[in-house]
Amino acid sequence: MASTLKPILFLLLSFHIFSLVSSHQHHPLDSLTPSEFTLVRTIVNKTYPSSKLNITFQYIGLDEPDKPIIFSWLSNPKSKPPPRRAFVIARLDKQSHEIIIDLSTRVIVSDKVYHGHGYPLLTLDEQFAAIELPQTYEPFIESIKKRGLNLSEVVCSTFTVGWFGELKSKRVLKLLCFYIDGTVNLYARPVEGITLVVDLDEMKIVEYNDRLIVPVPKAEGTEYRESKQKPPFGPRLNGAALVQPDGPGFKIDGHTVSWVNWKFHLGFDVRAGPIISLASIYDLEKQKYRQVLYRGFISELFVPYMDPTEEWYYKTFFDSGEFGFGQSAVSLKPLADCPTNAVFLDAYYASSDGTPVKISNAFCIFENHAGNIMWRHTETSIPEEVIREVRPDVSLVVRMVATVGNYDYIIDWEFKPSGSIKLGIGLTGILEMKGVIYTHTNQIKENVHGTLLAENTIGVYHDHFLTYYLDLDVDGEDNSFVKNNLETIKVTNHSSPRKSYWTVVSEIAKTESDAQIQFGLKPAELVVVNPNKKTKVGNNVGYRLIPGSATRPLLSYNDYPQIRGAFTNNDVWVTPYNKSEKWAGGLYVDQSQGDDTLAVWSLRNRKIENKDIVLWYTTGFHHVPCQEDFPVMPTLSGGFELRPTNFFNSNPVLKTRPPNLVRWPNCTNKP
Repeated sequence: MASTLKPILFLLLSFHIFSLVSSHQHHPLDSLTPSEFTLVRTIVNKTYPSSKLNITFQYIGLDEPDKPIIFSWLSNPKSKPPPRRAFVIARLDKQSHEIIIDLSTRVIVSDKVYHGHGYPLLTLDEQFAAIELPQTYEPFIESIKKRGLNLSEVVCSTFTVGWFGELKSKRVLKLLCFYIDGTVNLYARPVEGITLVVDLDEMKIVEYNDRLIVPVPKAEGTEYRESKQKPPFGPRLNGAALVQPDGPGFKIDGHTVSWVNWKFHLGFDVRAGPIISLASIYDLEKQKYRQVLYRGFISELFVPYMDPTEEWYYKTFFDSGEFGFGQSAVSLKPLADCPTNAVFLDAYYASSDGTPVKISNAFCIFENHAGNIMWRHTETSIPEEVIREVRPDVSLVVRMVATVGNYDYIIDWEFKPSGSIKLGIGLTGILEMKGVIYTHTNQIKENVHGTLLAENTIGVYHDHFLTYYLDLDVDGEDNSFVKNNLETIKVTNHSSPRKSYWTVVSEIAKTESDAQIQFGLKPAELVVVNPNKKTKVGNNVGYRLIPGSATRPLLSYNDYPQIRGAFTNNDVWVTPYNKSEKWAGGLYVDQSQGDDTLAVWSLRNRKIENKDIVLWYTTGFHHVPCQEDFPVMPTLSGGFELRPTNFFNSNPVLKTRPPNLVRWPNCTNKP
């Protein structure tokens, strides 16, 4: 009986959930639609006939309207939305064209050739084409035979080459290969010593190197598929039922999500992945929505590996700018990636020929009943009375997963009724592994740049640095960045038995250099305030950054990868809003030379006090692999919080009513 009830219940919930998504007119910040991608393709191909030139679309995304235009439309959302425009980076005749198209008039507004350093986002199509080349390349076939491997069981993967001082370079990728005989965990069985270089514009192998032979790690113990596991098995986890008799507490109108006291817009970009815009919270006392976040997304993810040897030194990836977080999004699995009460939304991007590609279930949105406490207090100091007040916490989560090669990144935006926004990141998937001759640590007499995880298998040391773009508009556009420094005061005049205490000394950042923060040097609370708005008692309204663990880059500042990733040199940067400054590593990241990064923009040291400002925050991990990470890695979690600080006049969830009690047959609510 139970086996039939579960699917029926799930189907009922699914039907109810999907009915929450209503039709709407275009919001100015909506992601491009499949028909708009097709229109872009048609316009560009008509302008540049494909019979003469080979056109590839490296990036197609929304050319978002300027902020004043957005705010003007928001003041009268029933008015006609501003014209829709697309920003395109296309490769034509080995050049990168930046094209802006007015979709309403079907006219190319501008078309200019980029002549600077670096190349645009890689497409999946060209990567798939590149990894097929070794299968018919005779030197490679001979190398595989020399190792006694079966060519049909060899698969290759693409790796960006970075930049190491070259004045000029062609648009190339490196290929490394893996052996899948006996396992689908290809990264656990690297074929070391072979490197191929592919010219993407010519789509041919232009360089080949077979430098050394190392034993291919065994397939045994590398499988992670449930169907391939053998006894003994681990304990079976108990299931849990989540039922919402009144239905979910949120609604989706097009791409605008409303829940409890929050309202925000959810967008998608092939490079950034999820984009949260126009997040505002309802103030019960003021009886209106108040602005918090104009736009937020992951701007870049820098992943440098710490092995300087021939086959590894160049592995210093920029996963967003080179491979695309959105392009790497995967379909979420119901009841596993997301709970039973989740709503699933699709996303679209353009392939290299401009045709739309659908990612089913790219997002899930769900109310999170995690058993957390919103607030509580037990009072026992009043004679003959015990007061106990508790409010259970519920939050709303927007989730996407991007699988960039071997790693899976779980991206969460969590909205809380208290006004906090928690931004979570989870790392799981497969480690990048190196084949070696060693089978035990007692054989290792040199620096192997990692941990021996299994026989002939090293998990290489590396970092993950995620840089978030956060255009906070705290109760309005003009904001300031305040460092509330915690300073020790010594009592020297015998006015107190105490010899010291700490106090807050506030410092308003006047220019960009004032707002460049490296955590761990000086204790401080970092707050974005609106100096033009105050609470009843006179405090500036604000939102505070509660950072995650401090992870500083350990590469030398003059090392080539760190020059490109200089936006991680500080944990926090603040810049004046500039529509063109949204990619921390630059617009063209592949083989970039670090001359168009957040660190370079900030050298202008522009004024940021009482201006429309953007907060950039980098959170990260130094990853020393361990055996528990093999063959697949349990999720490593991190993140940070944006928390209201004197934004409200008092606790905004004081009067929040707890969820209705759901009674099940044969259940009791007695302790």
